[in-house]
Amino acid sequence: MEQTAIMKNRRIQKAHTAEQIRSCFKIMRQLRPHLTEEDAFVEQVQRQLAEGYHLAYSQDGDEVRALAGFRFLEFLAWGKVLYIDDLITDSSMRRSGHGGMLLKWVVDQAKEARCDQVHLDSGPQRHDAHRLYLNHGFKIIGHHFALNFKE
Repeated sequence: MEQTAIMKNRRIQKAHTAEQIRSCFKIMRQLRPHLTEEDAFVEQVQRQLAEGYHLAYSQDGDEVRALAGFRFLEFLAWGKVLYIDDLITDSSMRRSGHGGMLLKWVVDQAKEARCDQVHLDSGPQRHDAHRLYLNHGFKIIGHHFALNFKE
């Protein structure tokens, strides 16, 4: 299922090397501002890759414009699911098509893997992201609850 998509000088590929992961740091910080150290980010992603996480990114030339982190899981409730952990477009490139192209690519990965569904959680303040998801056929199906042990 390793594939690269190329559309209008835009390329989507998966990050495997430390250099590729590092190239995603600036954009990931826009979604996850608590990530402050580039080297720690690379190490964290490498650990997650070993556990089945995938990090894909959309490039325009040499610049990363959007990224998606996802994994394949199975649930009694939903069957085989592609779960999107992270999905962000560079704030300077919003509404340029990178996010939509990347989301479609991720959904295609789920179809190729014969998943039953694609799931993601999104912060209530992310209205532009919600519009993107709804425009791609996603439905709001519930609330996400968490118990934080670090506070």
